[in-house]
Amino acid sequence: MVPGEELRPSVLPTDRLLESGKAIPALRAELRKIPNVQNAVSVFMVWMWVAVIVGASTAIGTWWSVLLGFLLMGPMHARFAILMHEAAHKLLFSKASINDWVGKWLIASPALVPISIYRRSHFAHHREEFGRDEPDIAFYVGYPTTRAALRRRLIRDAIGISGWKNLTPLFRALKTPQGRTISGPILSVQVAMGVAAWLATGAWWAYFAFWLLPWMTQWRVLNRLRAIAEHGGMQQSPDRRATTHDVRQHLIARFWFVPYNTGWHLAHHVDMGIPFRNLPAYYRELERAGYVTEGLTYPSYLALWRAETSADVEPRLS
Repeated sequence: MVPGEELRPSVLPTDRLLESGKAIPALRAELRKIPNVQNAVSVFMVWMWVAVIVGASTAIGTWWSVLLGFLLMGPMHARFAILMHEAAHKLLFSKASINDWVGKWLIASPALVPISIYRRSHFAHHREEFGRDEPDIAFYVGYPTTRAALRRRLIRDAIGISGWKNLTPLFRALKTPQGRTISGPILSVQVAMGVAAWLATGAWWAYFAFWLLPWMTQWRVLNRLRAIAEHGGMQQSPDRRATTHDVRQHLIARFWFVPYNTGWHLAHHVDMGIPFRNLPAYYRELERAGYVTEGLTYPSYLALWRAETSADVEPRLS
């Protein structure tokens, strides 16, 4: 899965990019500006769309409206996850206290994620992809694999097995004082969301059908597919082009599971200090420099997943 060296030419530094791939100071300062107002609108809009989907689905009240609402909540969970990721990087708002408060209470806790733990583990991921402290190594190793192997993992995700494994630690954490400080706020927010959904729609089941169940099933599938599209089958290397895939972005993928420019993931790994709104501009700088080559880029996520499942035999993991 790792691109050959001929697809990763040594072109840095340039007049606009440093040897590390980061932009020169003047350009980097421009690229690192955090658009506070636009990000506030994004936070508001993701909640507004949740309300619209839940409200419309329950108001129509048919099986197909509930099913459609359930399916549309997958992309909403993707949006919560990426906004939470942005807050973990301290890039959602320029004022740290606002960034962390919104990140915890309006994004991460609703998404059932302890952001303090996520931030520590995610920074370990950025320090050295595929290193000894890589928190998501189970997602990335063993590719390319067989179609049957990936299908088996996705079925496990789709029926809630992976979701249950992610949910139960929040309840087990309540047994200790330290654990309660982490899981208590998350579970309290879930109760508040459940009550609010019931009062707003008159349907006691609305929270479960439109929030918890999609999180435990559909979002697990989308999250795995996104994760292997980012790093599946790559290797430990100081060259980010050997650790991170590059995929051409299309509208459907950006709507469904890579919103907020998260599909420009190679650029994010070259410089994790650039807010999501500026990643396309930074990616174009990498392209112009010749750091990103045409042969390096998969034409679509489907093409990448086909490559990820091109093995005849499932690899045995050590």
